[in-house]
Amino acid sequence: MKVCGVGLLAVMVCGTAVAQGPQLPEQDRVLSRQIFKEFIEINSQDSDGSVTAVAEAARKELLAAGFAPADLVLAGPNDRKQNLVVRYHGAAGSKLKPILIIGHIDVVEARRSDWTLDPYTLTEKDGYFYGRGTQDMKDGDADVVESFIRLHREGYVPDRDIVLALTADEETGKSNGVSWLLKNRPKLMTADFVINPDGGGPTLRDGKAVEMDVEATEKTYADFRVVATNPGGHSSVPRPDNAIYELMHALEKLEAMPFPVELNAVSRAYLEESAKVTTPERAANIRGVLATPPDAKAVADFSRDASDSATLRTTCVATMLKGGHAPNALPGEAEANVNCRILPGHSQEQVRQALIGIFNDPKLTVEYVADDGTVSPTAPNRESLAPPPVRDDVFVPLRQVVGELWPGAPVIPTMMVGASDSVYTMQAGLPSYGIGGAGIDFDDDRMHGRDERLRVESFYKSVEFFYLYLKALTK
Repeated sequence: MKVCGVGLLAVMVCGTAVAQGPQLPEQDRVLSRQIFKEFIEINSQDSDGSVTAVAEAARKELLAAGFAPADLVLAGPNDRKQNLVVRYHGAAGSKLKPILIIGHIDVVEARRSDWTLDPYTLTEKDGYFYGRGTQDMKDGDADVVESFIRLHREGYVPDRDIVLALTADEETGKSNGVSWLLKNRPKLMTADFVINPDGGGPTLRDGKAVEMDVEATEKTYADFRVVATNPGGHSSVPRPDNAIYELMHALEKLEAMPFPVELNAVSRAYLEESAKVTTPERAANIRGVLATPPDAKAVADFSRDASDSATLRTTCVATMLKGGHAPNALPGEAEANVNCRILPGHSQEQVRQALIGIFNDPKLTVEYVADDGTVSPTAPNRESLAPPPVRDDVFVPLRQVVGELWPGAPVIPTMMVGASDSVYTMQAGLPSYGIGGAGIDFDDDRMHGRDERLRVESFYKSVEFFYLYLKALTK
């Protein structure tokens, strides 16, 4: 593909416009809120919810808007994990491959007792929408569904088909929808490239967009089971090798020993551009991080922010604990789940070996836990895939729309510090780009947390973004 400028960064930042942003029409404002509310108020967490119910709700909205039943395919491994694949037909006879948009419709577990508000009620309060999935990522799902309806109502004919896959089990569960569709219904997923709204988006400071992040690469996800065992016994005669204590000591070592700083082409480019638009203090720390060798104090100060720290290194953290079998017995076993997000260029097995070295306790076992829950003594040696190519047909329209909606905000490559379903489409050979439209305040990222929320106007602007971007991609 032809590219603008030289290299990844030049392509992504050149040519930003300065026009005033268009406004979402009132009927689309009303409809997008209706769809968003419907999606949020369906419990689609893995333990007791239904992804299928969200897929069926989306299908109902699209049918009511005039989409043909044959273009709204429900498919999945079981009754609770049905995915919806929507086809918006392009110009007859087009030889261009479709654009595929993927969006997961499952959410992280949310307990009512943890939240100030009901996580499965869309609550508008003080300029924010509250509810599980408002940031991750039922907002993006509603954006694209409403944009499809608006384009269809206007009679818009794109230069190619646009396919939307609303899918299961990106967060948890054993039935990942993107993986299942690629394996079992590959013709539905045929595409030239993939847009994943689960990555990237505007970063806000004081409600103003200061940059538009695009996921150019991402970390690899891995869970490890760490187990301490001993014979146990009666609690009246404590042993010095208590399994709970041994596990605790190992986790204390992990807490005290972060992985080393390691920058790659994408994270370095992100920091270089972010330093131009951030606060003076953060910019100074970034310059210290980028120095050769890095300035230790700058690294420490920069790492005080959890998101910034995760940009610099592989992270591993204890997320679940269990141990013991009776209040009056010594524990025969104690177990922790350690969740890791691994920098590109390193495998899951490399990190498992690193954990063994950090714990330095031959009595502990460190095993790999696959996405389906299977536990293995070793982990895969697969490393993250290289970033996709930067293409004019993806980024020229993006810069155009960003210039209209967020004048002056540079488009910056980022490394997603979590992981997304793009890993499956990239493995299938489909270039995948994390492009979202919902602006989130840099200090208010509540994904996976309690009282998850999104600015009301960020939601509506994101709806307008996807409408404009889909048109710009397919003129």
